[in-house]
Amino acid sequence: MPSFKPVLVVAGIGAGGGTGGATARAFAKLGYSIALIARGTDSLKSLETELQNSGAEATSFPIPSYEHTSIKSAFESIRTRYAAPQYSIRAALYNAGHGVWKPFLDITPEDVKIITETNVEGSFAFAHEVLSDFKKNEIDPANGKRGILIFTGATASIRGNTTTSAFAAGKFALRALSQSLAKEFGKQNIHVAHAVIDGSISTPLSRSRRNNPEWEQNEDVRLSPEAIASSYVYLASQERSAWTWELDLRPAHEKW
Repeated sequence: MPSFKPVLVVAGIGAGGGTGGATARAFAKLGYSIALIARGTDSLKSLETELQNSGAEATSFPIPSYEHTSIKSAFESIRTRYAAPQYSIRAALYNAGHGVWKPFLDITPEDVKIITETNVEGSFAFAHEVLSDFKKNEIDPANGKRGILIFTGATASIRGNTTTSAFAAGKFALRALSQSLAKEFGKQNIHVAHAVIDGSISTPLSRSRRNNPEWEQNEDVRLSPEAIASSYVYLASQERSAWTWELDLRPAHEKW
């Protein structure tokens, strides 16, 4: 048994009912302490309370934006709350995103700025903090890792479309970053993975927008946040002789 308590850091939880929240719950069940980073203070606190009520150790770290200084400040607070050697950051998920679906000539400079901040500046800052901590970790003999860093991607990570020029540009950048990091840090026993989420996820927001009970109940046509989270747990448990860099997930009936 390790002499430390493992910590999962999640950036991006939305309203708490999507991939970020489901991943926090799944890792908490495995004994991880949870650090939650997001812009929405209310949903962040709600998830923190839910996890604590379930018996998990969870703390929220609200940020005003995904700019470098905000991410760095959050990690300084995380390292104080979950201080070594009692705790060790062993898993991290960058799940932050911002959707812009518009014809190209309708995209504003503000759209480009928030896409860049969330997908490029934020992911670089998050990865820098996480990997700096991972490098200090001893290798886990159970799986050969010092830690795992997962990035949540989308269909737009690998394919542009008529209204996704801004969104796809950000997601392409995130995917390229993850691949570069996987190649650079794999040699140091640090696992970096990217998940292409190819389909619609059943979240509180998507359910309210669709208002379609048939879609909600049909697991063949939409992704479950809990199923995505279980795939992330699988990535974290992979042994060093067979690591996945990219995992694509879609419902059984998704057209692709």
